[in-house]
Amino acid sequence: MTSDLIARFPVGASVTAADLEDDPHPHLARLREREPVSWLPALGGWLVTSRDLALRVMRDPAAFTVDDPRFSTARVVGPSMLSLDGPVHTRHRDAFARPFRPARTRERFTAFVEAEVDRLVGGLAPAGRAELRGELAGPLAVAVVAETLGLYGVDASTVRSWYGAFVEAVSAITAGGEAPERAGEAHRLLRAAVEEAIGASRPGSQLAEAARGGLTTAEVVANAAILMFGGIDTTEGMIANAVRHLLGHPGELRLVLDDRDLLPAAIEESLRLEPSASVVDRYATRDTDLGGTPVPAGDLVRVSIAGANRDPAVFPDPDRFDPRRANVAEHLAFAHGPHFCFGAHLARLEARTALAALLERLPGLRLDPSRPACPRGLVFRRPPELHVRWDA
Repeated sequence: MTSDLIARFPVGASVTAADLEDDPHPHLARLREREPVSWLPALGGWLVTSRDLALRVMRDPAAFTVDDPRFSTARVVGPSMLSLDGPVHTRHRDAFARPFRPARTRERFTAFVEAEVDRLVGGLAPAGRAELRGELAGPLAVAVVAETLGLYGVDASTVRSWYGAFVEAVSAITAGGEAPERAGEAHRLLRAAVEEAIGASRPGSQLAEAARGGLTTAEVVANAAILMFGGIDTTEGMIANAVRHLLGHPGELRLVLDDRDLLPAAIEESLRLEPSASVVDRYATRDTDLGGTPVPAGDLVRVSIAGANRDPAVFPDPDRFDPRRANVAEHLAFAHGPHFCFGAHLARLEARTALAALLERLPGLRLDPSRPACPRGLVFRRPPELHVRWDA
């Protein structure tokens, strides 16, 4: 079977996990052109790279489910809204999603995000240089998640260490390995903090509200970990990637500096070009024809968000960074269908606030030419470091 698939999908057979971790876009373009649904031995499953087929998979949980014991995130933190479908998914998701509707997000988080950004950027300003992922994007994302979860008495560095362990474990499983032991220890510590929050039942505690809404402690813990994924790693990457795109394109940067109303579109275009969560996993529930390719029941079907976002059938000149792109909002960086990221409004608020402050308060902001930065990562893509300078 495997040798037959390799013969039928030679482009997919030639792509390695290292290719997808380093610079996936040329490989995704070849796949999308020649094998939009391809078997990749390196991933042990199918990879979907065209936008129309990506939408079909994400919109149809009856045929392509996340509810499978092999799902990487569930293997690390347990069943959650990210790894369930149908009514049980709705029960998990609704317990957490209500506070993240647009109006409530603005009401609850705007002042907090603005204060954190002001503190962080203000602390950086005199130096004339910084590593923005570690000194701004990461600390902001961690602070917002800590505020969201209401894990009082747990400092930001502890929250960061937990989610770092979870991300490492998910990435290891995605690449065919095993989760490191420290992920289990992080899960135990998170559970103890969640149990304390539920027991204290402080006013506004989202964890206590979820428990009162019918979720078990284990379910609350699993979903708290999922909020770390959505709220920390992807938001941190979103901010770092957007800064890199803007500063790496002087002409487009000048457009935004001259017209700050373009900043939200520039962030959306950055999300299109380099989504910080580059793939999502599904499993075929039955034998299915997907774009003319027969996919057997039980097979892993991995949707390349990064590939779909550069589909030239939807986005002309797809590799170009263009904040004035008319249809930039059609990107799939926050996924689609039942598992669309309900924290998208909060992530956008954080990114807009952070980039606006950087552009307003750090004159001459530019990438440090002596320390170039490129995004990396198989699942979560962002530059390992993002060094910048400005005129202090």
